[in-house]
Amino acid sequence: MRGRVLVAGFSTRHVAQSAARAGYKVCAVDHFCDQDLAWYTQDQLKFEALEELPYAIEQMARRHSFDFIVLTSGAEGLATSLPVCGTPRERVNRFLDKLDIQHFFSDLRVPVPRLAAPGEYPAMIKPRCGAGGWRNQIIRDAAQLTAWEALYPDIPYIAQEVIDGIPASVCCVSDGTHARAIATNEQILRGDGGTAFGFSGSVTPFDHPLRDQMVAVAERIAAASGCTGTVGIDFVVSDTTPCAIEINPRFQGTLDTVEAAYDCNLFEYHVSACAGRLPETRSPMRYAARSILFADKDLTLSGDLKHLSPIVADIPSPGTFFEEEQAIVSVFGSGATRGEALSVLDTNISTVRQYMR
Repeated sequence: MRGRVLVAGFSTRHVAQSAARAGYKVCAVDHFCDQDLAWYTQDQLKFEALEELPYAIEQMARRHSFDFIVLTSGAEGLATSLPVCGTPRERVNRFLDKLDIQHFFSDLRVPVPRLAAPGEYPAMIKPRCGAGGWRNQIIRDAAQLTAWEALYPDIPYIAQEVIDGIPASVCCVSDGTHARAIATNEQILRGDGGTAFGFSGSVTPFDHPLRDQMVAVAERIAAASGCTGTVGIDFVVSDTTPCAIEINPRFQGTLDTVEAAYDCNLFEYHVSACAGRLPETRSPMRYAARSILFADKDLTLSGDLKHLSPIVADIPSPGTFFEEEQAIVSVFGSGATRGEALSVLDTNISTVRQYMR
């Protein structure tokens, strides 16, 4: 084994799995602690609210000695006494504020949706902090803006022009000065209701005429950011331009499909990049797709999904209760083409839904 690592954040299964496959002993601090997290970890500690996360990390650090800690979504900016493998906290904080990201992209002169003027509609409203796109919404008039502000009181936000295009991302690794694109991803969003722009899966690789342009922009952004380790750059790709919209200085939700499509280990790439070593460019071996299934009503999981692995991950325990709109499980599909991967994914989703009635 290559040492012991603590992975901490709101959701850690994907990173813990990659770390275990890379040969590390893994412990995790996680909000969900699904069944399969235990398959890849020696110890797990569950927390409820993000405010509890620093104390949970301290508690786990008292149980075990660690060579380093990797901080995932929700934990990126935390101070910790453990050595951090990833972007330093003082640099991460700049990229946790979408207004700062907007200015960073503008200073780099990369295409980015411009900030909308007060009273300009339609506009894309985004909380300045937070991940996953769950509160993002297109506002078409003053009344809708008032309603959004009432729904999310006291939350600072930015308003951008609306860009039509395909949501996509590039997974990069960086040594703090140089960056290498690992994979391009098509992002799957919820697509309706108040969570229309919430992340709900990915297809890797993302084939598009502007793919090479998107990769070049992403590598320039990641290198200029000064971040170390894995860095994700989100885009909206129109017919003419890939517009950068966000930078994520942490492991991304696309990790599963990246590793499945490229036969690579992102945790290994992350650790190596933090030590100054970037990988060679790889070509995808297949198409991989992931979809997060959400409860369409309040329900209790009727059976045990673990026997469906590896077509599922983030596997809850039997009898777990889910409120409407809560994420339940991730489902996967793969194939020689995008269409084949999505077809397999649809078949697997139909199988899993039998347990969600």
